[in-house]
This record gives sequence, C-alpha cells and structure tokens, in this order.
Amino acid sequence: MEKKNGMTYAGSGVSYTAMDPFKIACQKRAMLTSKNAERLGFKSIEWTRGESAFMVGFTTGGRQYLSHVEEGLGTKNLVADAMMEITNKSYYDQIAQCTIAMIVNDMITLNCLPVTIAMHLAVGSSDWFKNEQRVKDLVDGWGNACDLAGAIWSGGETPTLKDIIYPEASLLSGSAMGIYQVGFEYSSPSPQGDAIIILESSGIHANGLTLARKIASKLPKGYETLLSDGRMYGEALLDPTHIYCDFIEACIKNGVRIKYAVNITGHGWRKLMRLEKKFAYVIDTLPTQLPIFDFIQKHGPVDDDEAYGNLNMGAGFAIYIPESDIGKIPKSDRFRVFKAGHIEESAEKKVVILPKGIEFKSETLAVR
Repeated sequence: MEKKNGMTYAGSGVSYTAMDPFKIACQKRAMLTSKNAERLGFKSIEWTRGESAFMVGFTTGGRQYLSHVEEGLGTKNLVADAMMEITNKSYYDQIAQCTIAMIVNDMITLNCLPVTIAMHLAVGSSDWFKNEQRVKDLVDGWGNACDLAGAIWSGGETPTLKDIIYPEASLLSGSAMGIYQVGFEYSSPSPQGDAIIILESSGIHANGLTLARKIASKLPKGYETLLSDGRMYGEALLDPTHIYCDFIEACIKNGVRIKYAVNITGHGWRKLMRLEKKFAYVIDTLPTQLPIFDFIQKHGPVDDDEAYGNLNMGAGFAIYIPESDIGKIPKSDRFRVFKAGHIEESAEKKVVILPKGIEFKSETLAVR
C-alpha cells in the first residue's frame, strides 16, 4: 500500500491498474453501437474513442461535429465539508467551478467548445439541501462557471440515493454538449519543430484528492496544518480549478495550430503521451513549484515518480503546436503559459521529464 519511499495513489484507494481495463472493455463494447444513430443522420467519429471527449458528425458530410463529455468532481467536496466545520464557509462556489472545469477542460482537448452543461447532484438525504448557504453557493458557483466556460446551463438531475450515499454526503458530476471548431489537426504533432506548451494549474485541481485527504488524516492538525505560505492545507486544496475554454477559443481565433491537447488530470503527466503515436515527449522546463505540492510530497511522503505520475504538479493543461506559432499564443492574466518541451522520434512512446530524471513508458498509460 505504501512504497518504501512513501505513499502511493493506489495505496490511498484509487488504482488505475484496476480501473483502466474496465474503461477499455467499455470502449470495445461501445464500438458495436456506432451505427445506431445513422438513421437520425449522425455518424460516430471513431478515432475519438479513448480521447477525453467523444464526437459525432453528420452523415451528409462536412466538417461540423458535435461532442459529448460526462465527468465527475470526485471527492473534493469532502474537503469542502470538512473545512466548513472549521471556517463556517461552504466553498461550494469553488466546488462548482471545479466540477465544470473537469467537464469542459476535457471537451476542449478536441478543439470543441462547450454549448450546454448539465448538473448531476446526487445526495444521501434530502436534508442535504437544508444548508441554505451551501445550496446558494453551489447554484451561484455553477452559473458563474458556466459563464467562464461560455456555455448555457441546460438543466440537471438531483436524485436522493438513500443507502447508496452517506446521509451527509453528496456526489457532484455533470455533462456537456459541444461543437467542433475548424482548425484542429488531430494526431499530427511532429518531432520536426513542434513544441509542448503548458498552461499552469491553480493547484491540485480536482484529481488526487483521495491521496490528499489521506495525508490530512495523518496530520495532528489535519486540514488546519499550515503550508509554507501560511495558508491552511484544506484551504489550498480547495483553490478552484482553472477553466481553459476562453484561452483555447482565443488560440483558435489567433490562428494557433493546436495539433493535440491534453487535460492533465488522472494519470498526471503520463497523460502527455495519450496520443497513440510512438513519440518521446521531452520536458525540460517545469511549472512554478506550488506550496501545495511541496506539502503533499513532504507529508505523504510522495516521491517524484508517484507525484508526476498521478498529480498535475502545477501543469493543468498542455497543447502541442508548431514552434512558429508560439508568438500567436494569447496572454492570460489567470495563469502562466510557457514552452515546457518538445517532441522527438522514438522507438517507443514515453514521457521524459529531464529536470526530475523521470521517464514514463507507454505501458504505464493504458486508457484505450
């Protein structure tokens, strides 16, 4: 459950080795349904299976496509619930943004912009809704995050799942429909002159929280333990996830040729090699080192291989573009954008993080 040199994500209860075969089995069965909507004028875009979003096109042809994503928050709201006991703040406006970010940041990896977003909030007891501040913050936060994503809040579902979810708990997720923006060149990054551009994260975002919560349980002061910058651990964990939709839309308008994009969530920096081609993704410049990750690595302890293999470690999103397009990248006042590395020819697919001496090989990422 723990490596000799520290904690692991699998040891905290989240094992991609166990989950990923199920995902692949779903994809294989899903392929057999691909023709089911042809009578309605839609065809499946099969190369998008196993990507962060799925696309369909019109059987009449053309370059207009629709996309769909379903995603969940995970366990980050448990941190919000614990911090509410400490600070009397609900943090559910931030939780709402994190949930929507998980959805729409997946969608924009295929150059699709969200059109509608739906909320799914399952609770263990209807008493959950009696906390008026939490409910208000969730509603306001969801609406504000839809504004940030440039999408319509279309509706949702609020089941009460007694005996499935703990009475005081909730499960927050959602889905989105999006539309493809012309200009995306799928599967075409090149080892001849293409750069890896990193969009920095605000913090842990919304993956790795099971590990982060286990660390809190080991600390004498739990979530109240202070980071090097003087903030409480729990407060830093709840920093809202960046929504990158407006940045990607600005890139498209500026003529930036995004050849591939990755939302760095589960599987951490291993996601950089999600593309099926046998390239080496070489990183020579790292994001700003955030106190939250220093803290997690120290108090886990969590070594570099485990941290970069499962957490974003300051990198929230990556785009692969021609070096010649770097000057077209729009500026952001919310996060740092920088060239982190490049792509090389390779006999096998891998991610190489030079400053840390880490190499992730293809067999460590089996998502399709």
